[in-house]
Formats: sequence, C-alpha cells, structure tokens
Amino acid sequence: MRPETGPASKKHENPVPTVDIIIEYGGGIVLIERKNPPHGWAIPGGFVDIGETLEEAACREAREETGLDVLLERQFHTYSDPARDPRRHTISTVFIGKGAGRLEGADDALRAQVFTRQSIPSPLAFDHARILEDYFTRRY
Repeated sequence: MRPETGPASKKHENPVPTVDIIIEYGGGIVLIERKNPPHGWAIPGGFVDIGETLEEAACREAREETGLDVLLERQFHTYSDPARDPRRHTISTVFIGKGAGRLEGADDALRAQVFTRQSIPSPLAFDHARILEDYFTRRY
C-alpha cells in the first residue's frame, strides 16, 4: 500500500482553547504577575483541561492562580488572533466574575494584586492590554 501524500496526509492541527477571567474584587480587578514566560502581568487564566467546560476551567484557573472563589457573571468575548500567545495559537474565551475569599498568588503566579483602570501595570502579557481596554470601555 502506498502512503498518502499531499494536503490530506498532513496532521490536522487546531488552536488550543484557553480561558481568561476578569475578576472584580476589592474595588478593582485582579491581575497576576506571571512566573513563567511570557513574563509580565496578566489576567488570570489558562488552558482548558479535557473533560472540563469553559466555565469550570475559568473557576479552576482563578482559584489556582489567585486563591479566590469566583462567581462567573457572564461570558465577555472570545479572542482568537493567532499571534495573541507567542507560544502557540490559542483561542481564549474571557469571562467576567466576582471574586470572594483571600487574594494570594499561587500556581504559576508570582503574586496577585488588585488594580484599577488608572493603575494597570506594565508590561501586560499576551493580548491582555486589548482585552482590558475592551472591558473598561465596555466594548462588548
């Protein structure tokens, strides 16, 4: 038997699903300082595990990185620019939720902190500056 050649024989690759959670807490929003590359400040979030819904992944990632329990209020928007993550093509569904509990950076977060629109730190990782601008201007 002859092996397949051409476009049909290529392994089909797909973007990787991720979630980000804009956590409203203590009069601002929570950002984490990333331990791993790409470094900088980021909206809490991460990869969706097999068997998880997007909502479950959002709550798990929020808890792992910030110590907070999050009540998701709504899905905000999905960001899919192939260049949004320098490691690989990801598609992130962003949620907005309210945080409860004691804020503490953990897992792959060096620290977690509350910021207002006027105090957002730099640099922001990924496309998070765009996401936060959309959030603060209520674009979606």
